[in-house]
Amino acid sequence: MPTELRMRRINDRVKEVLSVALLTKVEDPRLATVTVTDVKIDRELDFANIYVSALGGSEVKEEVIEALNHARGFLKFEIANEVELRIMPKLRFFWDPTPERAQRLDELLMQIKADESQKPAEDSQKPLPKS
Repeated sequence: MPTELRMRRINDRVKEVLSVALLTKVEDPRLATVTVTDVKIDRELDFANIYVSALGGSEVKEEVIEALNHARGFLKFEIANEVELRIMPKLRFFWDPTPERAQRLDELLMQIKADESQKPAEDSQKPLPKS
């Protein structure tokens, strides 16, 4: 079994190869805006769980996962050419909602900031009531 450091390196390298392949070699228009957010390969090298996101958000989730599953063989071939592994793991694709959640948090923080800046300045100058 690979060490923890080797597993991290394998995960990073697979993520890099997949990202480059999706940007330059895959011609499916459904995958034009796909981003690989994370790769986690199990210690036995049986499965590579690949987490992806796309600009269209959850609306394009099913379409993107379907396109990735369709391109699975080609992507596995690209990984095999670039990453030296005794065993090539099976690729499994999952939707990563993290970018959408981060965008929602940013929107909420901006809204709070805008609400605070609209409050009159005198509200912040009032003395606190004594108990």
